[in-house]
Amino acid sequence: MKVLDLDAVRAFVLVADLCSFTRAADALDTTQSAVSLKLKRLEGHLGKQLLERTPRVVRLSVDGKAFLSAARDLLNAHERALGSLSVERRRLSLGLSEHVAGPELPQLLARLNAHDPGLVVELHLGTSAALLAHFDERRLDAVIVRYGADEPPRDDAQVLFSEPLEWLATPAWLPRVGEPL
Repeated sequence: MKVLDLDAVRAFVLVADLCSFTRAADALDTTQSAVSLKLKRLEGHLGKQLLERTPRVVRLSVDGKAFLSAARDLLNAHERALGSLSVERRRLSLGLSEHVAGPELPQLLARLNAHDPGLVVELHLGTSAALLAHFDERRLDAVIVRYGADEPPRDDAQVLFSEPLEWLATPAWLPRVGEPL
């Protein structure tokens, strides 16, 4: 029976997710060469090439695609096993703007719970302005909100993504001259 090195499997999943040995090394707080060595050993142990590497691109091979889901399941099972013994419960009070909450929220929360069963997420949905006020009052640990480009920048914020503002109309619509939209 082959026993897998969990650190190597974790490195493989990160390289697959981030499409980069360097970014995976940063996430693991190690060097790119250490990640490369772990992957080389994992591939040798499995007898399969999991990644296709070129100087500019890293992508999953056919075997890598087949292994990725099972690798994630293995890491999640490992975290659940360790978490089942943990008596320490930690709380994260998270504010989430109604504008950024999407249909993938339940799956994201399930993945977070599988990754860290000891973390209890207390989720607060609301408007961006109300959640920022609660954050400033230290009633929330973190918030994910919509923040306008015309608003002054915050030192305690990090942009997660930008969305362009667009006007949409039916193909037959024409603006009326002299009238506001």
